[in-house]
Amino acid sequence: MFAAIKQQHKGVDVCINNAGLAHPELLLNGKTSSWKNMMDVNVLALSICTRESYQSMRERNVDDGHIININSLCGHQVFPNADVHFYTATKYAVTALTEGLRQELRAEKTHIRATSISPGVVETEFASRLYRDNSDKAAAVYTEYKSLKARDVVSAVTYVLSASPHVQVGDILLEGL
Repeated sequence: MFAAIKQQHKGVDVCINNAGLAHPELLLNGKTSSWKNMMDVNVLALSICTRESYQSMRERNVDDGHIININSLCGHQVFPNADVHFYTATKYAVTALTEGLRQELRAEKTHIRATSISPGVVETEFASRLYRDNSDKAAAVYTEYKSLKARDVVSAVTYVLSASPHVQVGDILLEGL
């Protein structure tokens, strides 16, 4: 993917890591394959894309790039829903990885910024994929909590990207009212 980006666009100046998935696997009896899948997508893929984006910026002397991780409120709080406890652990990892990235970027004396945007429930296909075998349970996710719209997350991304060059927005938490 990054070779194609380099060929078509010269490289990456802004990376928005937005991949994420969950499987309803409890900690007490969940499937290892589902846990690995969540770790691969939510943690490892995010880390690989971050590394490759940074290397692209560094190769081209881009000193004002931005890496934005679309995280989750689950990266800051454990909700009483056993179906997403392992997912929550992956999002806590995203919180830690974003802060670690910010520290490493500072140590490199770069002006590349790192931000975590942590929305609550967003009206997307997430719940229908999480509960693909139970459409009633998927629908209940959006009635139980006040959902955000995708445009709310886009607004947060736009805000972060439009911040003055000397401003580091570390984390934005988004909740529906």
